[in-house]
Amino acid sequence: MPKDGSVIGVMSSVELQLPPQIGSWDRGDARAARRAIRSGAYAGYTAGIAGGYVQANVCILPRAYAEVFLLYCQRNPKPCPLLARSDPGDARLPALAEDLDIRTDIARYHVFRDGELVQELSDISSIWSDDLITFALGCSFSFEEALQQAGLRLRFLERGNVAGVYVTDIATVPAGPFQGPLVVTMRAFKPADAIRAVQVTSRFPNVHGAPVHIGNPGQIGVDLSKRYHNVGDSEVADDELPVFWACGLTPQLAVKNARPPLCITHAPSYMLITDVRNAALAVL
Repeated sequence: MPKDGSVIGVMSSVELQLPPQIGSWDRGDARAARRAIRSGAYAGYTAGIAGGYVQANVCILPRAYAEVFLLYCQRNPKPCPLLARSDPGDARLPALAEDLDIRTDIARYHVFRDGELVQELSDISSIWSDDLITFALGCSFSFEEALQQAGLRLRFLERGNVAGVYVTDIATVPAGPFQGPLVVTMRAFKPADAIRAVQVTSRFPNVHGAPVHIGNPGQIGVDLSKRYHNVGDSEVADDELPVFWACGLTPQLAVKNARPPLCITHAPSYMLITDVRNAALAVL
């Protein structure tokens, strides 16, 4: 993928997962991962990259929309757990990493104009301005590490995939023009493991916390065959239950309704890798 701010696709490529381009860099090191993304050496999903480090959802908005979006996050802490917020025009997020540059350190960005997805970029330097404010929100990739440490198998990771993403019929609490349905991720577990998954993820409220639903997907308006932008794995074995967690893609649907003149987000599962340790977010 080019790192010069050029357009790499519009709606037709949203569902495409680009193959990783892996060079001689340490996949377990957060700073090395950011540098690889910045240089174009890596352009794939970030699940499984820089294990042990927090990955974040990103929403970048003009200053005029920032305060009401902050209120939306505060009213919907499950899908929108705020980790950091930048100063206007500042591409840094020093609370998350000293060398981080939000303009270059995500492999794939989505650009919305008046609520519509119009571009995918690998570098947003060309559209950056002093009016923009970055919000970094917690991501379920962090609690997936804790699930694995607890002995819970995540088969989709073994296949190089991510958890399935779905739009529910559950409404979020609106704030000004920001409103929309809750987006969730799904992981399948046997019943006993599902109980353990609830216990484990409850310790991580800053990365979505405990599930919002277990069992029948139809009760929250979900059809497992219809994933959001075809992202992730939908497999549920006969002896398993689908377990649903709030997802940091929820704000993207709220942005579509708010229709700001510009909004920049990460593409689904192309996250911002930070230097914060997942363990630092656990609540004892």
